[in-house]
Amino acid sequence: MTRYAKTPEALARLTPEQFRVTQQSGTERAGTGPFLHNDEPGLYVDIVSGEPLFTSADKFESGCGWPSFARPADPAHIAEIKDFTLGMTRTEVRSTHGDSHLGHVFNDGPRELGGLRYCINGASLRFIPRDRMEAEGYGAYLPQVEDRR
Repeated sequence: MTRYAKTPEALARLTPEQFRVTQQSGTERAGTGPFLHNDEPGLYVDIVSGEPLFTSADKFESGCGWPSFARPADPAHIAEIKDFTLGMTRTEVRSTHGDSHLGHVFNDGPRELGGLRYCINGASLRFIPRDRMEAEGYGAYLPQVEDRR
């Protein structure tokens, strides 16, 4: 069984922006993230722990300025926490094992995909193209990438 964890080595590899977003609950500027317009099939994992988070099959264009996903690849790797910052009530999304701040989840996603919009900072993600998933140990998620939607 694969172990996912936050390690000092993983934290040392982060860029200043990735560290600010994942470890200090920051938010990248809208429209600036590396995966906003990525349409390649594959898997998005936590930049810190490597735990699988979202698939390309569940990514959709929401117009919000950040990558948006309809559902997690495996709900066990997503923690949802009430967030009362900025004078509003939201639901923060964090990785379960890496404890990385990922973004927020909202109830305004496409109804045909379940109605949720996981609005995620690209700085918190690493993308693994479908043709590299097996080699990188994520072969179990290939059916989700190929068959969903």
